[in-house]
Amino acid sequence: MKYLFIMACMVCSMFSQFSAQQTKDPWNESQLMDPALLAARITENKAKDVVIISVGPEAIIKGSVDIGPTHEPENLEKLRNYLKDIPKGKEVVIYCGCCPFVKCPNIRPAFKLLQEMGFKNAKLLNLPKNIKVDWLDKDYPTND
Repeated sequence: MKYLFIMACMVCSMFSQFSAQQTKDPWNESQLMDPALLAARITENKAKDVVIISVGPEAIIKGSVDIGPTHEPENLEKLRNYLKDIPKGKEVVIYCGCCPFVKCPNIRPAFKLLQEMGFKNAKLLNLPKNIKVDWLDKDYPTND
């Protein structure tokens, strides 16, 4: 897992120029989910009605589905196919955590897709630094 994380950070660095060209994020503040909130819901078995999707290099968060990095068109299509049978009112939380939030090449295309598909309760897990600092170092629930 550490190897994948290091590789993800390297990939993120390569795409940082792409992200810097992004001018406006497709989500608003109310669509950001605090990691502590999601972790508590998972720990208390209150996340059964939430679809948690990794749009980065690995599904680390307990109960999350691994789609793969959505800066790659084939993974964005994989996400589209995964979401097609999920009700539009369902709470869907996406995350990546490969690198600092502002540079992440995966969260913006994935969140835009959720909006295009009409998901009314789409959330982005607020991981401003990365999955290690904002999730793993806090001992939040993992798939391991």
